[in-house]
Amino acid sequence: SVFVIACPCALGLATPTAVTVGIGRGAELGILIKNGEALELSERLTTMIFDKTGTLTKGTPEVTDIVSTNVSETELLQIAGAVEQNSQHPFAEAIVKKANEKNITLARVESFDTIEGKGVTARLNNKEIIIGNREFIEENGIAVSKKYENRIAELEKNGVSVTLVAQNNEVYGVLAIADTVKDDAAQTVDELNAQRVKAVMLTGDNETTARAIAKKIGITDVRAHVLPSDKAAQVKRLQSAGNVVAFVGDGINDAPALAQADVGIAIGSGTDIAIESGDIILMRNTILDVAAAVQLGRKVMSRIKQNLFWAFAYNTALIPVAAGVFYPFFGIAFRPEWAGFAMAMSSVTVVTLSLMLKRYVPPVHRRR
Repeated sequence: SVFVIACPCALGLATPTAVTVGIGRGAELGILIKNGEALELSERLTTMIFDKTGTLTKGTPEVTDIVSTNVSETELLQIAGAVEQNSQHPFAEAIVKKANEKNITLARVESFDTIEGKGVTARLNNKEIIIGNREFIEENGIAVSKKYENRIAELEKNGVSVTLVAQNNEVYGVLAIADTVKDDAAQTVDELNAQRVKAVMLTGDNETTARAIAKKIGITDVRAHVLPSDKAAQVKRLQSAGNVVAFVGDGINDAPALAQADVGIAIGSGTDIAIESGDIILMRNTILDVAAAVQLGRKVMSRIKQNLFWAFAYNTALIPVAAGVFYPFFGIAFRPEWAGFAMAMSSVTVVTLSLMLKRYVPPVHRRR
C-alpha cells in the first residue's frame, strides 16, 4: 500500500497537463504560445516594452500638415515623394500616398540612400535632397530657420512627427505626419498596470512628440530617439537592472529585441522575421491580447501550483495511513486496492483541474 501511494503519477502530470491545456486555450483565444517557458515567465514579468509604430499605433500614418515657404506645397510634395517612393518606411508611404492623392507625377531619383532611424538622401535633377528628422538635417550642416522652429514645436506638442525636406543645403519645407493610436492601447496599459507590469514605449521620435503620444496611452516611461539597432540594447539594459522583460513588436527591426527579451511577443500582422523571433504570437491585430497573454500565463502557473499541492496532499495524507499509523489504535488498514484507487483519484483530480483551463476567459476579454 505504501509503495502504491508513493507513486508520483500526479506529480508527473501536474505541470505538463496544465501547460498543454493552457497552450491549447491560448490558441483558441488567438494567442499562439510556442513554449511552456513563455507561460512560466509571464508570471514573473515586471516590464513590458512596446515599440510604437505599428504596435501602439495603427501603422498607417498620414500627412496632416504641409509647411513650406520657398516652394509651393505641390512642389514640396513632388520633391519629397520622388525620394520617398524608394523607401518602405511607413512615413515614406504616407508622403507618397499624399502626392498620389494630389495627382503629382513623381520623377526618378539617383543615389538614393537610407540612414537608419534618421532619414534618406538622394539626388534629383542634380540637386542633393535630404529628408528626415531635425537632428539628421542639422547633422548635415543645414540650419533650421526661426520661421520653421516655432511651427515644428507646435506640431510636436500635438504628438505629430515632423519630417524636414532640404534641398541644396536649405530647408524647403516641413511635412507633419500623424499615426493614429490604437483604440485599445490605453486599456492595455491599464490592464498591465493592474497586474503590476510596467509599460515602456520605445520610439525614434523626438522627446516632445513621444511624450505627447505616450500621454494619450497612459505610459510614463518613454525612451525617445531610439534607433532600430538600439532596441535590443534597451531591453538588455532593463534586464541588467533586474527586470524580467517582455518586448512587443511587429517589424523587421524588432527581431533582435524580440529575441533578447525574456518573452518576445509578436503581432501576427507583422513581418515574418518578427513572428519567427517571438515566443508568443498574437494572431488578431489587437494589442489588448498582450494583457490577455499575461493573464493566461499567470492563470496556468496558478493552476500548476494547485495541481502540485493536491498531488503532494494525497501523498502526505495517505502514506502514513498506508504505513498503518491507525492500525494499533483503531485497527484500520489501508488495503492495496484502495491505495490504487486513491492514487488514481489523485491523477484524475490533477487532470480535471488542468482541463478546467479550457473554460478560462481572461478578465480583459470579459471587460470588453
